Parts: sequence; C-alpha cells; structure tokens
Amino acid sequence: MRVDETRLTATYMLASRKHGTLYLGSALDLIARVSEHKAGIGSTFTSKYDVVRLVWYEPCMLVAEARDREYAMKKWRREWKINLIERDNPDWCDLFPVLTGAQLVGPRKP
Repeated sequence: MRVDETRLTATYMLASRKHGTLYLGSALDLIARVSEHKAGIGSTFTSKYDVVRLVWYEPCMLVAEARDREYAMKKWRREWKINLIERDNPDWCDLFPVLTGAQLVGPRKP
C-alpha cells in the first residue's frame, strides 16, 4: 500500500523523558498518531506512563516498510535504541513541534 502525500508514514519512538520509558510504533499518519498519544488516547501504555515526547522517527514510503521496521526494532536492545535517538537528538527534545511547524512558545518578556 502506497501512502498519501499529505500523510507522513513512519516508524517512531516516544519517551517519557531523557533515558526514560520508551515506546516504539509505526503509523500511516505520524502527526495524527502522535497527536493521539499526546491527547492520552494513543494507547493505554503511553497514557499510563506519560510517554508522549517524540524523540525519533524515520519516514517510510510504504506502510508495510514502517511496520516491518517497527517489528525488527522491537527485538533490539534498549541500548541500541538509545544510541539511535542520541545520534540525531542528543538532548531528547520533543520533535513534534518541528514536525508540525508549530512554534515553541516560551515565557513572555515584560
């Protein structure tokens, strides 16, 4: 199944915090799926452990490719997953605002 150009099909990892609880998944529409996680409706696991920070993702052309990558990575050691995250995101920043083009809003200066 080929994906629609308006959606980002991907394999992704969420974290509760730096070196915290990890969640590995795949999605036909990454923005919609991560939005569900952040709203507490993505999965029981992510809701229970507050695993909502998008720390890594890998775009895929096909849904089957994303799913196969997810299943393969679920067999990886935790250390390998951490190394993959830290290669491109050493501070474990939430990549969701960058992905959606949203601006991070900080405290206003007087």
